[in-house]
Order: sequence, then structure tokens, then C-alpha cells
Amino acid sequence: MQKRTVALALTLAVSALLPVAVPAQAAPPPGRGPGSGFYATKTPYAPQQNPRSYQRAPKGFVPVFTENVSRHGSRAASDSEDGDLILALWEKARAEGRLTPSGERFGEEVRSLLAAMERVGYGQLSGRGVREMRETAARLEERLPGLFARIAERSERIDVVSSGKDRAVDSGNLFAGALAARNPALAPLIGPARTDPDLLYFHKAAGGAEYRDYVENDARLAATLDAITDQPATHTAARRVLGKIFAPEFVRRISAGEFASVGTEVEAAQAVYALYSIAPAMADEGDWDLSRWIAPREARWFAYLSDAEDFYEKGPGFDDSDITYRMANVLLDDFFAKIDAARNGTGGPGAELRFTHAEEIIPLAALMGLPGSTRAVSPERPYTYADNPWRGGSVAPMAANIQWDLFRSGNGDGSAYLVRMLYNEKETAFRTGCAPVTKGSYFYEVDELKRCLGREAS
Repeated sequence: MQKRTVALALTLAVSALLPVAVPAQAAPPPGRGPGSGFYATKTPYAPQQNPRSYQRAPKGFVPVFTENVSRHGSRAASDSEDGDLILALWEKARAEGRLTPSGERFGEEVRSLLAAMERVGYGQLSGRGVREMRETAARLEERLPGLFARIAERSERIDVVSSGKDRAVDSGNLFAGALAARNPALAPLIGPARTDPDLLYFHKAAGGAEYRDYVENDARLAATLDAITDQPATHTAARRVLGKIFAPEFVRRISAGEFASVGTEVEAAQAVYALYSIAPAMADEGDWDLSRWIAPREARWFAYLSDAEDFYEKGPGFDDSDITYRMANVLLDDFFAKIDAARNGTGGPGAELRFTHAEEIIPLAALMGLPGSTRAVSPERPYTYADNPWRGGSVAPMAANIQWDLFRSGNGDGSAYLVRMLYNEKETAFRTGCAPVTKGSYFYEVDELKRCLGREAS
């Protein structure tokens, strides 16, 4: 009872500070992904830079190692819960003749999408996800042909490691298979794939216990998210969405709580948004256009609500706490460990390929201060699209990836080493305070990265 009282008090305090709505005329958020929709972290993947525009390595430097961490590819929804909720309301309205002309078609569209996701397997890679993995692997090999020729010539192994979840395991296998298809000499050097949940599912591993307690029990977090969601703008947007499906009288009954055992007006509208946002990931399985029932203004608002939850639960979060991303240190440590093995010639792989989830990519981006993930918020000024660049669709779209390439000049003890980072295949500077080899360069000395990222230089 005491926890609920505290949460309620915080909710009221935070509500007073929130804007009524994100201004409709504000500039669109970056990283929306394909088309005109707002899909948050369900945004399908697209590489963010033309490879012809990459900087050349400084003279004399050649690639000798590459490593990445990638989110799995586009997938079906985790379950049918959203579809079941909205279809239950749709069936009630249909039985009473309370559907709009457009709403008459809605049920068939949702059933078709759910059937396709069931065929793929809930939570499993879709056809689009399969293509994302294969195409990203092909571009990796195209960027670094000399490195992969070197790996084949020296019989260096290619490690593939995943969280152990099916979609991550499948993503790793598809990625590795695409590399082997492009260069058959790599095939015997790949695998066997292994799983490491402590490294790539850390939010559910032993090291994430404190984090899980924060998500499940932190009163300030709960109050903030409740206040963000329970704004007049949310209820207005929800009624607009539902009004495209249900007759006005039926919408009023939903809003009045008559069907609370099925879902509130906000839950029902969020279910429509969830189906809308997952549909692009299923583009290879069919053609679903749920934008007929959710206009860009409403899609943008519900994307904001989804992003707010991810921002506070996985991303930069509150500016007086690092609980959401501290546990990602295990993954950053592994990046440096593999770089050290490559530098020191201690039998490390020629390539280290990791496959994981948004729950790991988002905290790692915050820990590293990657673009869009640099700005936490104070409790007094909550996260909004108007004053914070964080967007799930650019930070962690489907198949999001972070890649480090190691370049060497010279041989033996006199060698010099540089690291280049790609974020969603875009050359990306390390965070403020990290000094590249020359102004404007995307290449950094290893020891400089260790210094500025809080690792002891060696």
C-alpha cells in the first residue's frame, strides 16, 4: 500500500510537468525507418551510409580484425495478445452492428496478420529479418574483402555467439551462412555457434538482478511512465484511433470502462499501434496497411509512448542513475578483450560476431554515448520528443548493429593499431572526450579508447 501511495504522489507531480502533447508541427524524429510511419524499435533495418563515402584508413593501415554486436532481424510479434484484445472488442461491436465501414474490414486484416505471424512463429524471424541478416553480412564482406581473404589464408576462426534465444541464434547462423556463401573458404572457419546469455542476454542474467528490481519495483519509474501515458493527449489519440474502427457510441462505452475486462481505451489503441508497427517486419509474408486505422499523428504519439518506456527502462533514463545501462559493461569489456587478443596475437579469432536483442543494444548505446543516446533527463523534466533526440527507431531498429574494425600498420612489436566504429553501418565518432588520430577522423588509437571509455590502457 505504501509503495502505491508513493507512486501515486510521484505520478501527480510528474503529470504537472509534462506537455499536453508533442506539437504536431515539430520536426519528425530521426530514424523513423521506411515509409512515413513511426514504428519505434520495430522499425525495419536500413544501412545508414553509402559505403562509397567511408573514410579511408590512414596510410599504411590494413584491417586485421572485425567484431560486432547485432540485434536479431525483423520478426513476428512476441505473441497474439494485442490482436486478441482488439479482436475481442471488434467481435462485440460487430455483433451489435457498431463498426464503421472501414472497421468492417479491420477484423479480417488483423486476422490475416495474426495468421501470418503464427505461420512464421511468434517471436521468430520473418522473411524480412532473414534478408536483413544476409544482406548485412554481404555488406560486411564487401567492406572488408582484404580482411576476410586474410582470415581464409591464415585459417583464423570466425566466432559466432548469441543470446541463445531462437531469433538471435537464427540470426547468427544466417549471417555466418551468408559470409560463407560469398567466400566458401570461410565455411570451415565458422563456428560451431555458441550461446552466452551472461554476455548477450545480460538483462535476464545474474548480473541484471539489480536492473530487474528497478524495472519491477522502482516507484519513481512507475510514476513517471504512468504520468507520461495517462495524459489527455493519449486519451484523445486513443479515441481517434478507435473511432476509425468503432461507431461513436461504442467508443464512448470503451472509454467509460464497460469493456475493462478486455481492455481500456488506451490499451485498445496501443494494441492497434502494436499491430501497425509490427506489420512492416512481416512485409515478405503479406501486404497489411494498418495506417488506414491509425493516422500519422496518432502513430507518432503512440511511438512516443513506446519510446518513453524504452528510454526509461533501457536507455539513458534518469540523469542521477546508471542502473539502466551499467550492466552493459560486460559487453563493452568483451569488445576490448577481443581487440587486445587481436593486438597481442594470443590466438583470438579473425572475426567475432555477436547476436542479441534490443534490451542489450539500447543499454550499450547509452553506456558508450552513441548518437541519440547521450542525454539523460532529470525527474523534473521528463523525456519528450520536443527536447530529446532519443528514438527507438534509430537507436535500436531491427538488426541494429555496432561494429569495430581493427587496423594495423607494420608488423611485430612496432605495430600501431587503430579502431573504426560503424553504428548501423554508419561511420560514427566515439563519444565526446575521445580523440581521433586527426581532427575529423573516425579512426582512434586503442589506448585512447580505453582511456576515454574508462578502461585501463595497456
